[in-house]
Amino acid sequence: MNKLENLKQLLAGKFKIENFKFTHAVGDDVIEVPKEDAPALLLFLRESGQFDFLMDVCGADYPNRERRFDVVYNLFNSKDASRLRIKAQVGEGESIGTAIPAYRGADWFEREAYDMFGIIFDGHPNLRKILTHHQFVGHPLRKDYDANNQQACTNSLPIHFNNEPGSPGDVLNDKYLPLNIGPSHTAMHGTLRVMAEMDGETIVRCNNEIGYLHRCFEKMAETHPYNQVIPYTDRLNYCSAPMNNIGYCKAVERLLGVEIPPKAQAMRVILAELSRIIDHTIAIGTGAMDLGALTSFFYMFGMREKVYGLFEKLCGARLTVSMTRIGGMAQDAPEGWFDEVLALVKEIRKGTDEMAAMVIDNKIFIQRTKNVCPVSAADAIQWGYTGPMLRACGVNLDIRKAQPYYGYDALDFDVPVGTNGDIYDRYLVRFEEMRQSVRIIEQVCKNVPGGDYTIRDKGIVLPEKKDVYGNIEGLMNHFMLIIKGLRPPVGEVYDATEAANGELGFYLVSDGSANPYRLKVRPPCFAIYQSFPTVVKGAMLADAIATVASMNLIAGELDR
Repeated sequence: MNKLENLKQLLAGKFKIENFKFTHAVGDDVIEVPKEDAPALLLFLRESGQFDFLMDVCGADYPNRERRFDVVYNLFNSKDASRLRIKAQVGEGESIGTAIPAYRGADWFEREAYDMFGIIFDGHPNLRKILTHHQFVGHPLRKDYDANNQQACTNSLPIHFNNEPGSPGDVLNDKYLPLNIGPSHTAMHGTLRVMAEMDGETIVRCNNEIGYLHRCFEKMAETHPYNQVIPYTDRLNYCSAPMNNIGYCKAVERLLGVEIPPKAQAMRVILAELSRIIDHTIAIGTGAMDLGALTSFFYMFGMREKVYGLFEKLCGARLTVSMTRIGGMAQDAPEGWFDEVLALVKEIRKGTDEMAAMVIDNKIFIQRTKNVCPVSAADAIQWGYTGPMLRACGVNLDIRKAQPYYGYDALDFDVPVGTNGDIYDRYLVRFEEMRQSVRIIEQVCKNVPGGDYTIRDKGIVLPEKKDVYGNIEGLMNHFMLIIKGLRPPVGEVYDATEAANGELGFYLVSDGSANPYRLKVRPPCFAIYQSFPTVVKGAMLADAIATVASMNLIAGELDR
């Protein structure tokens, strides 16, 4: 009996399942429920131990339907790596109950659906805009909103706070000093605003404001053909751009029902692990710099620059690379490239050990990070933490192990796990992940499969230039794919990869046209950063700076 049938039997005694629709499509289990049942169902699924993670909440707009909006919940079970999608329809002017009682991490995701679509979540304590500014009129992801209708912001909101039990909300307390931290501050990445009430150096409470780099990636994806979305994915987590390319293309390929060649899989694994390494160099180097260790910043960027050199040899670009294609890779690796990768990772292994000795054995660094702002495993799961942040809390979850893809199950590597969930453990985990990535890269580079670097499906992949210019068939194939576009079958899928910051998920809906009907990105640090006010409450201001650094927030991914 499969998971969906088990769920059906489990729910039979609790809900009127004759009102539920159970489906299994493109490998996903889906339950469509009346909106009135959604909050209670989510709470039951969590409390019964069926699904401990809420990975994403999003909306989708169907303006010609009686009930215009879909509210979509993507759930995950960390014990057996199973997933479930809950969907409920909500009409214009209607509302649906909040999922916060079941999953604390629903907070920002519901605010995003409210901001982008205008969907009301009853019981949400802080249902206000999150990605667009306070002067913005309308809801940009509705189908009737013009993608060219950009709206400027002329002023900023005063210091404000979330409504919490026992909290006065936006009312400031005369006993405490209100303080803006960022966005015009290097420790706040130039895009993060933290508003705090301070009792001396202690944070009494705080609130974070994002959206300063929001450019509505998801709206751009809806207005461009599938392959033209790939360069936009580079601009999500621009510190590890190839991982975004890979995650997006993998989702589209799954909807198409195609498997890329073994050589393309190997190349993607190498690129992903190189990207994980250089992403962690950013996290560690800038984190140490925020604590006053400038030398480590330059040292880590030296390693990063060498990896950029390999990217440049492969595709001609360094930061925003667009190296993958739906169906495989943009081109084959140049001769000797895999040997150069092997030579570089030997340097990286040595450099990682040297850097670890400089940072994690440093007395000042230990005092600034050990037992500072810890997060328990239970709280991390409730917030929706994934990646190094989750593993630092003692939760052994890595999608490369839990749901292997591209041959990760055949590779020998370990998943480092912390014990305290503090800032120190987050850096320990990232250092060890760099070492494990080196192990993975060496295994793959020494056994790169032969064969093609892409599939040769004329309806998916453009022909090579020699064929376009050399024969009429190649020219016509090129012409037809450009004019008609890549067209996945009607359907939807949620697909995830283990990116440097955690689970990078893409919820993709196809209506059979040349553009995605809906493309929702589940950015790892979005779920993590929403916990920041709770994590730093009662801590020192200096500890809040260290905490932001340890969360490795990438504004392009956070704001999209």
